[in-house]
Amino acid sequence: MARVTVEDCLEVVPNRFALVLLAASRMRELTQPNTFPMVKCKNKEAVTALREIAAGKIHYAENIGEMVRSYHEEVLYSTSATFTY
Repeated sequence: MARVTVEDCLEVVPNRFALVLLAASRMRELTQPNTFPMVKCKNKEAVTALREIAAGKIHYAENIGEMVRSYHEEVLYSTSATFTY
């Protein structure tokens, strides 16, 4: 796979919002010391996270829909932003 695309990742994580949260979470993990990528590549953390998701190495251990809703509620209560369901 020369390029990783959102479509490649959506085959593994069907929800775009959950995909963004998962990739961001993994990217933050990859910036920590002693955290190593699960796929071999020489890309920055964001692309590495997407490659890991597309390869099926990273996935949610919980219900994706519930996780996205709880994240929206967390953001809603911590900022003045509003979300509509």
